Amino acid sequence: MKKVKGRMDECILVCVYYGPNGERLIRRGHKMASIMDCPLYVLTVDPLPYDEFDAEKSGYVDSWKELVTELDIDEFILKDNEKRPSSKVIAEVAHHFNITQIIIGQTAQSRWEEITKGSFLNVLLRDIPFVDFHVVSIDRSIKSEEEEYYEKGVRGYLVKDGDNYQLSFSSSKQVNHEGIFYKEIGTDFNNGVFKFMKDNKTCQVHITDDKVTEPIHFCPYIKEEVLKK
Repeated sequence: MKKVKGRMDECILVCVYYGPNGERLIRRGHKMASIMDCPLYVLTVDPLPYDEFDAEKSGYVDSWKELVTELDIDEFILKDNEKRPSSKVIAEVAHHFNITQIIIGQTAQSRWEEITKGSFLNVLLRDIPFVDFHVVSIDRSIKSEEEEYYEKGVRGYLVKDGDNYQLSFSSSKQVNHEGIFYKEIGTDFNNGVFKFMKDNKTCQVHITDDKVTEPIHFCPYIKEEVLKK
């Protein structure tokens, strides 16, 4: 049973989208909610239904759910298959939970790219005039590290090849795992990391010359942020 919060006149909503800043935003919201002793909710919005999420998106959602449970946050809210503008969805959730403060990340991720720009923020302020907004800058150290070592992730597949697995970029009936391949910068060969879902958890293996270099059944589950799209 969750602990009853001391202040119910304040309530915080953290809006996250796929990228390296999500965990940072959630922890920032948790710190604020702990100081204020008030309820905290985490929201993400996606136009696709959940069962159509790729391995990368599912990995983010799983890691956020685990963090929400770990920090004993009141609720993680996933608004999938959502065709309305993000501002309308955020406003609806804010009204429903009597939100007084909203935390948004200054990211460059997909549809929420414009959230930190004046035009979209003005829309939010118009739709939700009764809350305070906190715009948190992106964690540049995470971003720069990814940009230094890996190219943009591309969809890939692992196909059984004897006792090992081979990386492929073509879907077929022989595919064993579908995921995202991140190629190391500065190499002409397919060397890098491959991330996919296994037993409903995000898993990562290293790829060298198109081949998996470790046994899949020993593949470690990971909780850290998935690399940039």
